[in-house]
Amino acid sequence: RRRDVVLAHATPAERLASPYYLGGTVGRYANRIRDGHLVVGDRTCRLPTNDRGNTLHGGPDGFDRRLWSLEDWSHDHASFALASPDGDMGFPGAVSAVATYSLVDATRLRVEYTAVTDAPTVVNLTNHAYVNLAGHPGTIDDHLLQVRASSYLPVDATGIPLGSAASVEGTAFDLTAPRRLGAVVRQPHPQLVAAQGIDHNYVLDPGGPAAVLSCPGARLEMTLTTTEPGLQVYTGNFLDGTLAASSGALLRQGDGIALEPQRFPD
Repeated sequence: RRRDVVLAHATPAERLASPYYLGGTVGRYANRIRDGHLVVGDRTCRLPTNDRGNTLHGGPDGFDRRLWSLEDWSHDHASFALASPDGDMGFPGAVSAVATYSLVDATRLRVEYTAVTDAPTVVNLTNHAYVNLAGHPGTIDDHLLQVRASSYLPVDATGIPLGSAASVEGTAFDLTAPRRLGAVVRQPHPQLVAAQGIDHNYVLDPGGPAAVLSCPGARLEMTLTTTEPGLQVYTGNFLDGTLAASSGALLRQGDGIALEPQRFPD
């Protein structure tokens, strides 16, 4: 039975105006940079802030809010390009980015990002699709999530890592075996309480898939592999019922989960 398992906006205009990153290709730097302060070599850059005093997902006019150009396509792939000039959102160097989506076979989708720059800079591109394997409307409470990571990055009240990674063993963040998300996010762990759920970067262990998300009731499973060292797990904590999905349903906290392979925040 076909079902729509990815949350989306109803119109392109809503997508470009949205602060929720539904389905977005985020950059120039995914996740957060503290205080919008970036040092690249001997160059200090001030980035515009858009999340509790920090720069999130490239700033208020990040790559997810741009119109990308369709460069190449066929029955099984599409490639989109974006040119980001030197100084774009405060980042140094001009960057030419390409996002390619390919159907490998009937059950596998490959998302590949490449970027070329003319000066030292930072680039951290990722996909911000929200998934709900049961279809929507509905929550991800009954989804099971397993993440191949023995440590994660605790964060301060603004989502910035506090320092070195912490072990997940014996904590609410231990997803080394499949766990029901509804039970995980409601544990009284101070990190979960402050973030209103999971919004943390997992430090991936080598070998095997990064994550496996399943919904037993829907008889669907999604396996995620990546070349990146981290995986930001975000349980849709700030969906507040003010945004309508393409189905017309209002999206609320926990209606979707984003699994974002990426470099570490800050």
